[in-house]
Formats: sequence, C-alpha cells, structure tokens
Amino acid sequence: MNQERVLTADRVTGKLHLGHYVGTLKNRTQLQYKYDTFIMLADVQALTTHFHQPGLIRTHLREIALDYLAAGIDPERATIFVQSMIPEIAELTQFYSMFVTVNSLRHNPTIKSEAQSGGGEEMYYGFLGYPVSQAADITFCKATIIPVGEDQLPLIELTRKVVRRFNELYRPVLTLPRALVGDTPRLVGTDGSAKMSKSLGNAILLDSSREELELKMRKAVTDPSRVRKGDPGHPDICPVYAYHCCFREEGVEEIGEECRKGVIGCAECKRRAVEAIAQLLEPMAERRAHYAARPKEVDDLLMSGTSRAREIARETMLEVREAMGLDYFAGSTQ
Repeated sequence: MNQERVLTADRVTGKLHLGHYVGTLKNRTQLQYKYDTFIMLADVQALTTHFHQPGLIRTHLREIALDYLAAGIDPERATIFVQSMIPEIAELTQFYSMFVTVNSLRHNPTIKSEAQSGGGEEMYYGFLGYPVSQAADITFCKATIIPVGEDQLPLIELTRKVVRRFNELYRPVLTLPRALVGDTPRLVGTDGSAKMSKSLGNAILLDSSREELELKMRKAVTDPSRVRKGDPGHPDICPVYAYHCCFREEGVEEIGEECRKGVIGCAECKRRAVEAIAQLLEPMAERRAHYAARPKEVDDLLMSGTSRAREIARETMLEVREAMGLDYFAGSTQ
C-alpha cells in the first residue's frame, strides 16, 4: 500500500444516497486499496446546521456507518472514525483560528452562499468557522490526499494556507495536503434538479428496497417534450438517461438512440433503469443486512477506527505543542 494518506468525510445528517455513491463512495472503495484511507463521520460539522437535533445525529451515525460497509468499505483497510471523539481536532481548530481572518471565512464560497440566504448577521460562530475545523480534520492525521469536487477546492486551499502559515510561524510539523479532483458528474435528482439531495426529497437511498426503488423511478421526471411513446426524445436532458449512464455498463448508447427515435417509451426506459440500479443495490442490501444484524460488531469497528485515529491525533498534538512552545512540562518528573 502507498504510504500516502487519504481523508474523506460525510456530515452526519442522514442516510447516504446514489449521489453520494457516484460522487464519493465508489471512489473510496477503490482508494482504500491504494492508500492509507481515513473516513470521518463528521458529527461536529453536522451540528453547525443541526445543533438542535442531536438525536437525529446519533441515529444517523450508525446508519451512515452501515452505508459505508454496504458499499464495500473494508474496515480492515480503511479507518472509519467519529469526529467528536477526537478532541485534538477541536484543539487544532482553536489554534488555527488564531491566524485565520474572519474576512477570509466570509469570502469562502459556501459561507458566502449561506450568508446571502440567511443573512450574515444571523450566522452562528460555529458555521462561520467550520472551514477552520475542516483544516484541523485534514491535518490532525497528516492526510496528503483529499478527494473533492471542484466546488470544494477553496476548502483545500484554505487548509494549505493554514499549514504554510503554521510551519512558517513555528516549525515544519504539518503536512501539506493536495486535492484529488474527481471527474464524476453530479448525479441529477429524480425531480430533475441539478443535484440529488436528501433535503430536496429527490434522492434514491442506498438502502432502498426494490419496491421503494420502483416507486421512486415511477415518479421520476423525464424529457418534458415527450408526450407519447413515439415522440422523439432528448436523452441528454433526461434524469433517467443520466442513471443509465452512471449505472449501466453496456447498452447506454443504444437506449439513447432508441429514445431519440421514439422507439422506447419512458415507462420502459425507467424499468430498465430500475434493473441497472437494482444490480448495484442488491449486493449492498446483503452486506448491510449482515452488519445490521450485528450492531455490536459495527460499534466495535467504529471504536477501533476511532482509537487508531485518536492515537495518531495525540502524536500530532505532541509535535504541534512542542513547535509552539506549549509543552511546558515535557520531560519533567514528579
């Protein structure tokens, strides 16, 4: 295995869906065989928007862990850990916040978007500073590779600035990470929205049953210009065709051509899409059922991964405190 370390994460706000699989999970199942892979259950970051729903976070933490295992994450190869159980992350966040300006946070694209929709004056301190917390997430374990979409590149750049600033101010201790930008397109929601999202209700969950999948696909929007089966279609603007492109290994071009010629109707196209997606979800359902029937085993996996992450975090903090001159009583004896 390559000695480089990968860090990825999911906010603990709900079960994962096909958009997560296409965007991150599929890639993680491959990266775990190439790198030392860390996967974080970001429950603290979930509190930035769900601080009033701690019960929801508690429930979804284990649901997402099951999604990981069902999707093919191997706990023998990947370290799955809980963010809030690594206090060193909070400690690093505090240190980093001393030299990250409020102005730079307000200009973060995600923060700016939230400020425009909710009003900057009403923004909570925790949300404004969460990019600093993310820098701590990345650096506590000295991750070198961070898989992200292009919209997350500002986050990596802020982290790199933090690392450079710290190493210049004190001593070269922190590792400079780099972004691994995927070329996977964003999966369209079943309602035709640009993004599949839990909050929009247009997502197909990874633990969907065959019946739930069929119901979701029956309601999925298609090419609005097609009224009857014989009408020529435009697959490039059809969400269902996008699912064929993502989940079907063969026959995608043929389905697109049949749609353009009006040979295949939307109902038949949806039925075929269901079959393609079901081939992906059915083995996941088997793995999920295995672990769901063994909740203690899942808890043990999470505790073991968190223990490993905590051990690395302690080592990093010893170096950080020494570099900053905060190891006041190092080497002293009672």
